[in-house]
Amino acid sequence: MNFEEKIVKSEPRYNGAIIDVYQQTVKLPNGELANRDVVLHQDAIAVLAITDDNKAIFEKQWRAPIKKTTLEIPAGKVEAGESDETTAIRELNEETRYQADNLKRVAGFYTSPGFTNEYMTLYVATGLKQVITKLPQDADENIQLMSLSLTEALAGVTDGTIEDSKTVLAIYYWQTLNK
Repeated sequence: MNFEEKIVKSEPRYNGAIIDVYQQTVKLPNGELANRDVVLHQDAIAVLAITDDNKAIFEKQWRAPIKKTTLEIPAGKVEAGESDETTAIRELNEETRYQADNLKRVAGFYTSPGFTNEYMTLYVATGLKQVITKLPQDADENIQLMSLSLTEALAGVTDGTIEDSKTVLAIYYWQTLNK
Protein backbone atom coordinates (compact mmCIF):
# COMPACT_ATOMS: atom_id res chain seq x y z
CA MET A 1 0.00 0.00 0.00
CA ASN A 2 1.24 3.48 -0.84
CA PHE A 3 1.08 5.87 2.15
CA GLU A 4 2.84 8.87 0.61
CA GLU A 5 1.00 12.17 0.62
CA LYS A 6 1.79 14.66 -2.15
CA ILE A 7 2.05 18.33 -1.19
CA VAL A 8 -0.35 20.36 -3.33
CA LYS A 9 0.18 23.70 -1.58
CA SER A 10 2.43 24.89 1.25
CA GLU A 11 1.80 28.31 2.79
CA PRO A 12 4.24 29.81 5.30
CA ARG A 13 2.45 30.92 8.47
CA TYR A 14 5.39 31.85 10.71
CA ASN A 15 9.17 32.06 10.35
CA GLY A 16 10.98 32.26 13.68
CA ALA A 17 14.34 31.85 15.31
CA ILE A 18 13.69 28.22 16.27
CA ILE A 19 10.81 27.04 14.09
CA ASP A 20 9.07 27.70 10.80
CA VAL A 21 5.38 26.85 10.50
CA TYR A 22 3.57 25.92 7.29
CA GLN A 23 -0.01 25.05 6.47
CA GLN A 24 -0.01 22.40 3.80
CA THR A 25 -2.69 20.96 1.58
CA VAL A 26 -1.82 17.38 0.68
CA LYS A 27 -3.26 14.84 -1.71
CA LEU A 28 -3.84 11.52 0.04
CA PRO A 29 -3.13 8.21 -1.71
CA ASN A 30 -6.89 7.83 -2.33
CA GLY A 31 -7.01 11.22 -4.12
CA GLU A 32 -8.74 13.13 -1.31
CA LEU A 33 -7.29 16.44 -0.06
CA ALA A 34 -6.35 17.09 3.56
CA ASN A 35 -4.70 19.88 5.58
CA ARG A 36 -1.53 19.51 7.58
CA ASP A 37 0.09 21.96 10.03
CA VAL A 38 3.84 21.40 9.78
CA VAL A 39 6.57 22.73 12.06
CA LEU A 40 10.12 22.67 10.70
CA HIS A 41 12.84 22.54 13.36
CA GLN A 42 16.60 22.11 13.33
CA ASP A 43 17.97 18.71 14.30
CA ALA A 44 18.87 18.39 17.95
CA ILE A 45 20.85 16.27 20.39
CA ALA A 46 20.39 15.10 23.96
CA VAL A 47 23.04 13.80 26.34
CA LEU A 48 22.63 11.30 29.15
CA ALA A 49 25.68 12.35 31.20
CA ILE A 50 26.56 9.69 33.76
CA THR A 51 29.00 10.52 36.55
CA ASP A 52 31.64 8.16 37.95
CA ASP A 53 29.34 7.45 40.92
CA ASN A 54 26.58 6.33 38.49
CA LYS A 55 24.35 9.37 38.74
CA ALA A 56 23.03 11.30 35.76
CA ILE A 57 23.05 15.06 35.37
CA PHE A 58 19.65 16.70 34.95
CA GLU A 59 18.56 20.28 34.37
CA LYS A 60 15.63 22.00 35.99
CA GLN A 61 14.25 24.75 33.77
CA TRP A 62 11.10 26.64 32.90
CA ARG A 63 9.32 25.64 29.68
CA ALA A 64 6.98 28.35 28.38
CA PRO A 65 4.75 26.12 26.17
CA ILE A 66 3.67 23.99 29.12
CA LYS A 67 3.92 26.79 31.70
CA LYS A 68 5.94 24.82 34.22
CA THR A 69 9.36 23.66 35.28
CA THR A 70 10.72 20.44 33.82
CA LEU A 71 13.53 18.09 34.74
CA GLU A 72 15.48 17.14 31.61
CA ILE A 73 18.81 15.85 30.41
CA PRO A 74 21.07 18.37 28.62
CA ALA A 75 20.03 18.99 25.01
CA GLY A 76 20.26 21.52 22.24
CA LYS A 77 19.99 22.39 18.57
CA VAL A 78 22.53 21.30 15.98
CA GLU A 79 23.96 24.53 14.57
CA ALA A 80 24.80 24.99 10.89
CA GLY A 81 28.04 23.21 10.02
CA GLU A 82 28.10 21.13 13.21
CA SER A 83 27.94 17.36 13.41
CA ASP A 84 25.63 15.81 15.99
CA GLU A 85 28.65 14.70 18.02
CA THR A 86 30.18 18.20 17.98
CA THR A 87 26.86 19.59 19.18
CA ALA A 88 26.73 17.04 22.01
CA ILE A 89 30.24 18.05 23.14
CA ARG A 90 29.36 21.77 22.94
CA GLU A 91 26.04 21.44 24.76
CA LEU A 92 27.60 19.33 27.52
CA ASN A 93 30.18 22.08 28.06
CA GLU A 94 27.72 24.98 27.86
CA GLU A 95 25.04 23.49 30.07
CA THR A 96 26.94 21.32 32.59
CA ARG A 97 30.58 22.48 32.35
CA TYR A 98 31.67 18.87 31.80
CA GLN A 99 33.50 17.09 29.01
CA ALA A 100 33.34 13.36 28.44
CA ASP A 101 36.13 10.85 27.88
CA ASN A 102 33.53 8.63 26.19
CA LEU A 103 30.63 9.80 24.05
CA LYS A 104 28.47 7.14 22.41
CA ARG A 105 25.50 7.53 20.08
CA VAL A 106 22.54 5.59 21.46
CA ALA A 107 19.65 6.29 19.07
CA GLY A 108 18.02 8.79 16.77
CA PHE A 109 14.31 9.58 16.78
CA TYR A 110 11.67 12.03 15.63
CA THR A 111 10.34 13.92 18.65
CA SER A 112 6.76 14.27 17.39
CA PRO A 113 6.40 13.29 13.71
CA GLY A 114 2.69 14.10 13.63
CA PHE A 115 3.52 17.80 13.25
CA THR A 116 7.29 18.41 13.27
CA ASN A 117 10.37 17.16 11.45
CA GLU A 118 12.63 17.61 14.51
CA TYR A 119 15.11 14.72 14.63
CA MET A 120 17.01 14.18 17.85
CA THR A 121 20.07 12.05 18.50
CA LEU A 122 20.64 10.68 22.00
CA TYR A 123 24.17 10.25 23.32
CA VAL A 124 25.49 8.77 26.53
CA ALA A 125 28.53 10.51 28.04
CA THR A 126 30.81 8.88 30.61
CA GLY A 127 34.21 9.64 32.08
CA LEU A 128 33.09 13.17 32.92
CA LYS A 129 35.62 15.82 33.87
CA GLN A 130 35.22 19.54 34.50
CA VAL A 131 36.01 21.56 31.36
CA ILE A 132 39.06 23.79 31.28
CA THR A 133 37.66 26.19 28.68
CA LYS A 134 34.06 27.14 29.42
CA LEU A 135 31.93 27.97 26.39
CA PRO A 136 29.43 30.81 26.75
CA GLN A 137 26.03 29.76 28.03
CA ASP A 138 22.85 30.76 26.21
CA ALA A 139 21.73 34.10 27.63
CA ASP A 140 18.06 33.07 27.67
CA GLU A 141 18.56 29.82 29.56
CA ASN A 142 18.11 29.62 33.32
CA ILE A 143 18.98 26.12 34.43
CA GLN A 144 19.69 24.46 37.75
CA LEU A 145 21.80 21.31 37.62
CA MET A 146 21.12 18.29 39.78
CA SER A 147 22.23 14.69 39.76
CA LEU A 148 19.99 11.74 40.35
CA SER A 149 20.61 8.05 40.80
CA LEU A 150 18.86 5.65 38.45
CA THR A 151 16.43 4.74 41.23
CA GLU A 152 15.59 8.42 41.80
CA ALA A 153 15.21 9.05 38.05
CA LEU A 154 12.89 6.05 37.59
CA ALA A 155 10.82 7.25 40.55
CA GLY A 156 10.61 10.68 38.85
CA VAL A 157 9.18 9.06 35.72
CA THR A 158 6.68 7.06 37.77
CA ASP A 159 5.49 9.98 39.91
CA GLY A 160 5.35 12.45 37.00
CA THR A 161 8.26 14.64 38.13
CA ILE A 162 10.03 13.72 34.87
CA GLU A 163 7.71 14.03 31.85
CA ASP A 164 10.05 15.09 29.06
CA SER A 165 10.10 12.38 26.38
CA LYS A 166 13.82 12.49 25.53
CA THR A 167 14.61 12.26 29.23
CA VAL A 168 12.23 9.36 29.83
CA LEU A 169 13.79 7.52 26.87
CA ALA A 170 17.29 8.19 28.23
CA ILE A 171 16.37 6.95 31.71
CA TYR A 172 14.95 3.71 30.33
CA TYR A 173 18.10 3.26 28.23
CA TRP A 174 20.20 3.88 31.37
CA GLN A 175 18.19 1.18 33.12
CA THR A 176 19.24 -1.35 30.45
CA LEU A 177 22.90 -0.53 31.17
CA ASN A 178 22.45 -1.48 34.82
CA LYS A 179 20.95 -4.96 34.36
